[in-house]
Amino acid sequence: MKIVITGGGSGGHFYPLIAVADKVRELSDDKKIIQPKIFYMAVEPYNEDILFQQDIEFVKINAGKLSLDPSFKSIIEIIKTGWGVFTSFLKIFKIFPDVIFTNGGYVAFPVLVAAKILRIPVVIHASDTVPSRVLLFAGKFAEKISIAFPEAAKFFPKDKVALLGNPVRDGVKYKQKEGSHDYFNLDPSIPVILIIGGSQGSQIINETVLDSLPELVKKYQIIHQVGKNNYDELYGTTGVVLMNNKFKSRYKIFPYLSDLQMKMAAGITDLVVSRSGAGSIAEISNWELPSILIPLSKIISRDQESNSFAYSRTGSAQIIRQKNLSPNILTYEINRLFDDKVLLKKMKESAKKSFLPDAEVKIAKEILKILISHQK
Repeated sequence: MKIVITGGGSGGHFYPLIAVADKVRELSDDKKIIQPKIFYMAVEPYNEDILFQQDIEFVKINAGKLSLDPSFKSIIEIIKTGWGVFTSFLKIFKIFPDVIFTNGGYVAFPVLVAAKILRIPVVIHASDTVPSRVLLFAGKFAEKISIAFPEAAKFFPKDKVALLGNPVRDGVKYKQKEGSHDYFNLDPSIPVILIIGGSQGSQIINETVLDSLPELVKKYQIIHQVGKNNYDELYGTTGVVLMNNKFKSRYKIFPYLSDLQMKMAAGITDLVVSRSGAGSIAEISNWELPSILIPLSKIISRDQESNSFAYSRTGSAQIIRQKNLSPNILTYEINRLFDDKVLLKKMKESAKKSFLPDAEVKIAKEILKILISHQK
């Protein structure tokens, strides 16, 4: 039995794929059937360590980022896409998997074209309110379609769609409070804010937090994931900004939070400030934490604003649009929420109610059904 997983080369695509693959293996053990061989097809492996740990074989493919804008660059991307379709077809034909699972992204397009030609069953997951063009294409022939937001249902055939939520990997699913204050060297009596700007960090969020630090550390403790590429510069700058500040020990800066560090941070956090990628929202909701979401603008991301507004309608989050983000507004919103204990509690309760648990398990079950049917 063989499975191919494929998706765009970001953490928001990669980690949900891994979460589902992990559950397929667990369910295979529970049902006492042979574990399937799993292949990850993408332009880059994204995280080679995790692929090795999960015994997932990386298969490199080519793919182009198709654009609607007529330009020389677009022509190059079309050529790359065509080559990607051809080479993906050969590689898919060689593997000939029982099922292909994807959550979209330009990387998945050549693989899905090959799947359609070879009539290989496809399962797709739409993590955002508005599905990508790749998922809209795949939705026409996919056997099963999982969605995370009810707003996405209208884009797909009703008889194939199931509202399951977004997968959350076990590594960060369960909050850990015991020992976490000691680990981060924080005071249990002072509120904690967790600030995450996506897997790569966000320069505008980092800079806004930096300018807000002198005011924020007067009242709060901050765990800030800034991104590996931003860490050295920000570490030096924050050292200068807080050099003579008596509360400088309340600010903890990290290039990247490991799964264990993220669980521990979530265990002691009172408020999250975050981008609004589908994966980030799922993790925050899973942790049952109130949040301030700062979505990327529509120019950069077609998903984050619609995701954040859909999630905020549940009462779980407040939104600051990037164009409105400033140190004063960020500080004001944080103070407003902490000053209104009733609102903060309602947001926490709403986050708990809005989370759809075990999406990764439910998707894995559908994949396994297809796998088993192919063995009969």
